Amino acid sequence: MKKNDRIEVQIDDLTYEGMGVAKVDGFPLFIENALPGEKVVAHVLKIGKKFGYAKVVEWVSTSPDRIPLVDPNGTRVGTMPLQHMKYEAQLAFKQKQVKHVMNTIAKMPELEVRPTIGMEHPFGYRNKAQIPVRMVNGLLTTGFFKKNSHDLVSMEDFHIQDPEIDRIILVVRDILRKYAIEAYDEEKHTGDLRHIIVRRGLRTSQVMIILVTRTEKFVQKEAVVDQITQQLPEVVSIVQNIQPHQSNVIMGSQKKVLFGEDAFQEVLMEFTFTISSRSFFQVNTIQTEVLYHEAIQAAGLTGDETVVDAYCGIGTMSLAFAKRAKKVYAMEIVPDAIQMAKENARINQIDNVTFEVGAAEKVMPTWVDSGLQPDVIVVDPPRKGLDGAFIDAAVKTKARKLVYVSCNPATLARDLALFQEKGYQALYAQPVDMFPMTTAIETVAVLERMN
Repeated sequence: MKKNDRIEVQIDDLTYEGMGVAKVDGFPLFIENALPGEKVVAHVLKIGKKFGYAKVVEWVSTSPDRIPLVDPNGTRVGTMPLQHMKYEAQLAFKQKQVKHVMNTIAKMPELEVRPTIGMEHPFGYRNKAQIPVRMVNGLLTTGFFKKNSHDLVSMEDFHIQDPEIDRIILVVRDILRKYAIEAYDEEKHTGDLRHIIVRRGLRTSQVMIILVTRTEKFVQKEAVVDQITQQLPEVVSIVQNIQPHQSNVIMGSQKKVLFGEDAFQEVLMEFTFTISSRSFFQVNTIQTEVLYHEAIQAAGLTGDETVVDAYCGIGTMSLAFAKRAKKVYAMEIVPDAIQMAKENARINQIDNVTFEVGAAEKVMPTWVDSGLQPDVIVVDPPRKGLDGAFIDAAVKTKARKLVYVSCNPATLARDLALFQEKGYQALYAQPVDMFPMTTAIETVAVLERMN
């Protein structure tokens, strides 16, 4: 088998990225938009030492789980890599991914992995959009980059974003065109506008617009802001973020507030949250409530507990736990987020939370050394999972329960195994679908101290 061959293959499985897997004399081929059970004619794109890539040119037979594409661009740019799969099958695929890592990485084949909790309406859920801006045929254009490239594909409907956000992007785009704002040129590192970021409160309808520019200078700034606020009265905040570096990092460290304040509000569960342009806030409001409900249930609070909330962000989970516990200690490495967390506690009249700035793996040991003995520890780390120093300090507290909210099943499985070695037993894992049509999975896992 070599590049450009055409071969008929049977799809046997899916990778964690949702690509079909076919084996030709034991050699794996990864094929986009292919489902287990299907027979396809595939065009070989690339052959490596251990595996290759191919694309479907014809379906000989199709899976009962296959549905028509909503938008081929969603596959081209990678925003909806599972859109060809029935939603029920997507949920089963995600449960299977969690089961797989619990078996292979955690070595816990007996662990209960519950069915994935999905959405009633799995489209239009994203409350935040980060849209690249480029010049295409001399015209400022919004869209998304084609997978594995920086070629912009013009897109006006992303399907998974709040439809209001899609509409707002087009209004802003047309205003920028009107004032001849020049989009960023990545190769030459010239031009002005790099990204349009829109954040919208599902419950409040408040909108924040962040215009990411290459330099501080923003031509026609006053006119652009005036037009945006006239045409979009729901906008409460416009922020210019300056990203001067030739980098894939979307936002820079410098900002200027052009309208309103660097904040908008959203209601989550029974709380009102103030969110800044740099604050992390889960992108699926509806499923965040489901996720947090699962975490709260797992903790089994009676009102007498001391809780540690590591990686607390702007305090979204901290406040929910504080309402049901005696005391919450929360930490976060981003100073801006802790400032917001304190403000959110004040807005919601929650006075039994202590917030501290610092890395979880550094703050936790100091708290333990000072005598803190939590009953429950809640963690929601980034994709890399927990640091060993944090795990050691958490174990030292002898907390009766640990609730682990994870965005990466592989590092979750690794960390569950580490906790088990140190005297904690995983009880179950509950996947929650925060990102329908994509391969991303959130999971709540619960650990209990064994003695």
